[in-house]
Amino acid sequence: MRVARMSNVDKEAFTSSLFTGSDVTRQTLLPDSKEYNCNVVNFGKGVRNKFHSHDHEQILIVTAGEGIIATEKEEKMITVGDIVLIPADEKHWHGATADSEFAHIFVSKLGTQLTQLEE
Repeated sequence: MRVARMSNVDKEAFTSSLFTGSDVTRQTLLPDSKEYNCNVVNFGKGVRNKFHSHDHEQILIVTAGEGIIATEKEEKMITVGDIVLIPADEKHWHGATADSEFAHIFVSKLGTQLTQLEE
């Protein structure tokens, strides 16, 4: 068994063409897991990721601030304590509102492929 405390996990810059800005960090929570990716992603105000999809389900657990989760058909405000299940292959994006930083834990199956659908 391993217990990790998020506040003790270092934040590292998370640069990718997937994001609309550079104010993004990642905390890898369970690097030794053989089945799951489990990370905290921290977004600066107004930063989001671009439309993308995953070939497996993704779970988001909001841990800080206010954010938006969106598909091509709808946008929903999400905040601390909200849990989102994103089905496999659903085109979506998520990130911070203009007025708030935002953070979520994401959980996905190891080996899940992300496809960026927006430039």
